[in-house]
This record gives sequence, C-alpha cells and structure tokens, in this order.
Amino acid sequence: MLQIYVEPRLCPVRGIFHVPARLVTPNRRYAAVRQAVAWCYRGGSISAEPRINDRIRVPEVRLVGPSGEQVGIVPLAKALELAQEYDLDLVEVAANARPPVCKLMDYGKFKYESAMKAREARKNQAHTVIKEMKLRPKIDPHDYDTKKGHVVRFLKQGDKVKITIMFRGREQSRPELGFRLLQRLAEDVQELGFIESNPKQDGRNMIMVLGPHKKKTEAMAEAREAQAARKAERQGGAPAEEPAGEPAEA
Repeated sequence: MLQIYVEPRLCPVRGIFHVPARLVTPNRRYAAVRQAVAWCYRGGSISAEPRINDRIRVPEVRLVGPSGEQVGIVPLAKALELAQEYDLDLVEVAANARPPVCKLMDYGKFKYESAMKAREARKNQAHTVIKEMKLRPKIDPHDYDTKKGHVVRFLKQGDKVKITIMFRGREQSRPELGFRLLQRLAEDVQELGFIESNPKQDGRNMIMVLGPHKKKTEAMAEAREAQAARKAERQGGAPAEEPAGEPAEA
C-alpha cells in the first residue's frame, strides 16, 4: 500500500506551514495531495495585496524611504523600527527581488489613491461595441427613417453597426433589393461612418458592417462635454451679457 509523506517546509516569506495528515493518505484524491503540497511550498493561498509590517517574513530587505530615497539593505527589525519612527507602514513592493524591496508609506492612503486611479481608468476606458440593426428588403419609408436614426445614434456613440437584411420566401431570388438598400443606408450615414465590411450573402440574410469615423474615446469625451453643458444650462449658468456702454463688434 502506497503511503505519501509530505514534510513541512520552511517558506522564507510566510513561515512554516504543516500539512494535515488527512490530506496525504492514499484514500484521498491526488488533487487534494497536490493542493496540500502547494500550500506547504507556497505558504497558503495567493493574495493580491502586498505584505505589510509584521506579515513580512524575511531576514533583510532593500528599504526605500518615504520620499523615494534609497536607504539600502537593512535587517527587517531595523526597517520596522524606522517605520514606527516615521509613523508609517512597511510595505513590500517587490516580493520577487532578492532581497525583497520594501517602502515606507501610508498604506491606507496608498490603497485609496490606487482605487481612485483604477476608477478613473475604468471611467475613461472605451469598449467598441457592435450594434445590430435588422431590415427587410421592402421596408416602409417611415420604418427606414426610424432604423436610420438608430444607426446614426450608434455611429455618433463610436460603435460599429452590423446591418442585416432578412429575406423571406421569394425575396431570396432578389438579392439586389437588399444590396441597393444597404448602399442607400451607407450613403445616408457617410458623414458619420464608412463601410467596414462590404455586403455579402449569408444564407437568407445579407450582412454589412458600418464603422464610425470617430473613435470611442472622442465620442465619450463629446458626450461628457454635452452633458456638462446641459447641466450648466439647467443650473442657470448662462454666459454674462456684454455691457451696454461698449459698442458691439461687427
């Protein structure tokens, strides 16, 4: 009978971790044994946050001061003493370096600033979305204008538009009707978009893709400016009129 023994190892970062015996018996699955070995060698679960203060388990660190100055390689006890003197936290910023790099900083303030930067980055991040609009070859003029309005709105927002012409019954023998309709729509919105993918037959459908002239970031910036202008107008922030005594320029 095969018996697997896993000895506890000394992890230089997180300390000594013991593997429970129930995880290394042959009655358990190999996945559980491998998980126990990983816990022993790596020192527990992986955390995205850096280690700070007493969680740092190395004999010495390369210390960086509060202003970014290089202090040098110092023992961990000395680094913790300096952190207490400055009333700051000792944060491990480069765990894979040898020795690890630690910096004296206000960790709470650092986390807040990082969260705000990530929030601004997500706010300014642009994702190009492909919208879809379906038409019929014999579409009514009023319905065509409505569909075209949606396409114009999508292109102004910086999104791509996939136009699909749906053929039914005998309409499949007249693909030129759908081709002419797609060409007409492309000409009507040529100031806002261009033909990115030419019309092509796909079974009972004919597909064409329109791409916007403006990038998504530019469209988002214009939308924010327009929203700010409307908000200022609602709040009564109209520009002040010129004095009556000064003559108006031609």
